[in-house]
Amino acid sequence: MILCIADILPAELLEETRAVFACGRFQEGARTAGWHARSLKNNLQLDPAQPAVKKVQKKILAALWAHDLVRSSSLPKAFRPLLFSRYETSMSYGRHVDDALMGGLDEMHSRQTRTDVSFTIFLSLPEEYEGGELVMESAAGEQSYKLPAGYAVFYPSTTLHRVNEITTGARLAVVGWLQSFVPDAAKREMLFELDAVRRAVFQREGKSAEFDTLAKVYSNLLRMWAEG
Repeated sequence: MILCIADILPAELLEETRAVFACGRFQEGARTAGWHARSLKNNLQLDPAQPAVKKVQKKILAALWAHDLVRSSSLPKAFRPLLFSRYETSMSYGRHVDDALMGGLDEMHSRQTRTDVSFTIFLSLPEEYEGGELVMESAAGEQSYKLPAGYAVFYPSTTLHRVNEITTGARLAVVGWLQSFVPDAAKREMLFELDAVRRAVFQREGKSAEFDTLAKVYSNLLRMWAEG
């Protein structure tokens, strides 16, 4: 399931994040790519050690944890540290799939995290740059995303994708990954749809017998499929 979420960041947090980009210190983005994607990744990333970057990352992660659609669609168990990326003219990220496991020895022996869901939060206005579309591949063909500032797209980390070359301007984005309590994307989608139905029934009828049945089925499927 590919899900676009509007205004995932409050306006003030969006502006604060853009301000960090304006005065931050950058590194080559290839240093955080997997070995097979390093030669394909040509962008810049904010140095994560900067206090301003740490501060805004904490706020963004808090906003994601609290977001109803993120919780319902992705069932997050853990988030990876965010990347703050900048693409300038002629920069791109070629066709690749995200690493299945992230973390470990390269992060002071921290525990590895399985990546189930990837996401991009767009920070630039679409008219501020040309090119730079996030393109995903599926059996149905390619899907291209260039969303308004503050919007996000969430998608299975198993997806082949790329960022098209920037021809003019600059593309700013926050990129992240999460581990879900339910690793299987098809099961997450079914739970998401069932959750939407039970919420709609509750809003229309309150705590009815039909709602209780839906709630029971949802909870028991989640219990069956969730990994501790």
